Amino acid sequence: DDGPSENTKKIIDILDQYDAKATFFVTGNNKKCNKYIKEAYEKGHTIGLHTYSHDYKEVYSSMDAYFDDLNKIGQMVKEQIGFVPKYIRFPGGSSNTKSASYCKGLMTTLVTEVQNRGYQYYDWNGSSGDGAVRTTEQLVDQATSFHDNNIILLSHDSETKDTTVEALPKIIEYYQSQGYVFKALDLNSYVAHHGVNN
Repeated sequence: DDGPSENTKKIIDILDQYDAKATFFVTGNNKKCNKYIKEAYEKGHTIGLHTYSHDYKEVYSSMDAYFDDLNKIGQMVKEQIGFVPKYIRFPGGSSNTKSASYCKGLMTTLVTEVQNRGYQYYDWNGSSGDGAVRTTEQLVDQATSFHDNNIILLSHDSETKDTTVEALPKIIEYYQSQGYVFKALDLNSYVAHHGVNN
């Protein structure tokens, strides 16, 4: 989530080394790195939409505001890869409670409406914990603590997430040693949906 950035390029290179695929839920917050959206796509990774601004107050002010922002990120991605992806992740996930501060009941409406408009949204059932400031070791410990058959593991590739880049090889090695395969999301993938709290 939250890229592209210079860390996106480092992550793409690490994924290449391990023959691992990922999904990048991108924003419009670092356009000078948009070339990495195209590079990730050309290397077989999935590009998803994470909203253009990632500004809770803006995107969660109304249903129209959310879709205006989603359309904006969709068009930005289309400039890189030639089409608008149908994979989305809500800022904060579908279970976020921040949206209630701006528009009561919005997430309940959005989770249905995005699917009515042909999108699928993806939450996660595992996380590296890199949303907070953590050491590389802490990220590895948390990220490797999940055992479901299908794991959607949340991590971030924004420019401040250097420890995520450092932790990634150990995380990949652990799961590959347990028999897991890293795949990019597609329309047949396992879908993790949180409980909606607004």
